[in-house]
Amino acid sequence: MQRKYLLPIFLVIEIFAMQVISLFPEVVEDYYSNGWYPKMAGLWRMGLGKIPFSIGDCIYAITIFLLIRWFWKKRRTWKTQWKNNSLQLLSFVAVFYFFFNLSWGLNYCRQPLFEKLQIERDYTDADLYTFTKKLIAKTNAVHHQLVTNDSLKVAFPYSQGEVFEMNLDGYQNLALIYPIFEYEHLSVKKSLFSLPLTYMGFGGYLNPFTNEAQVNDMGPMYNFPTTTCHEMAHQLGYASESECNFIGFLASTKNDNLYFQYSGYSFALRYCLHNWEIRNPKVLKQLVKTIHPGILKNYQESEDFWRQYETFIETGFKIFYDNFLKFNQQKDGLESYSKFVNLMVNYYQDKPL
Repeated sequence: MQRKYLLPIFLVIEIFAMQVISLFPEVVEDYYSNGWYPKMAGLWRMGLGKIPFSIGDCIYAITIFLLIRWFWKKRRTWKTQWKNNSLQLLSFVAVFYFFFNLSWGLNYCRQPLFEKLQIERDYTDADLYTFTKKLIAKTNAVHHQLVTNDSLKVAFPYSQGEVFEMNLDGYQNLALIYPIFEYEHLSVKKSLFSLPLTYMGFGGYLNPFTNEAQVNDMGPMYNFPTTTCHEMAHQLGYASESECNFIGFLASTKNDNLYFQYSGYSFALRYCLHNWEIRNPKVLKQLVKTIHPGILKNYQESEDFWRQYETFIETGFKIFYDNFLKFNQQKDGLESYSKFVNLMVNYYQDKPL
């Protein structure tokens, strides 16, 4: 067999192997997510965490440049040498996919957090209503402590660098309750690609090869702590977006700082309100009347920010990422972000906020 076919064939084997591995989440949990992965990820974070800029972003920039250069050089040969060009491209994908799964991607196949925390998956409208009311009361109470007037939005007083350090407090408090969420070796950075991320509609991402958490530094600051905690949850080996939303929410609300708590509670409340918008708009209107006007102004601040960057780029990238998640065992795709409401509602069935 000619060498040019080896890596494309290996790609097919990889895809098949991942489908088989996904059938054994307990094995992935024991030997990868709690075995190989934490050791490797910890080394990356120790080695790169003190570097003030993102090495992963730099690697991506170089890779993108080389790919564009390769396509440009091959532009006149696609009709005459389409087979060889396609095999070269598939070879690159095979290598990329192998190292992606080795360094982080196998976490998509790990045991669901529902099972580890022993909570239910579904909830009723009555469950959601009760929880939303509790969440409104809690968010209102924290908001009241941060402003002189309930009609004022919260102005966040800390820098982004301070947030990265202060988020450790929330994770340390959370680890006292659940040791599985212990976070060590901070490696969180402002993304060099913040503007492209904004046009794509994303608040951050984890580089799976360097284990650096990249956070979009352009959005409203009241969201920033929970967004950062979400990306830190990915660093802990949680691939599901709903699970990282949930862990990020817990880490924010367990923080001793009220601004961080407000970030978490307002973040969670917004998802609950979105669920009511889908389930029962009349109930949504009733609930919104009980929320402090200042909180709604923070929400409007976010909407105004993201609206000014809405283009076809966001639509196209979200279609791509939706299918990427579904390909990697996340059958709900982008809808999985809002599935963390299921986790919250059931987690707090017998617990106070």
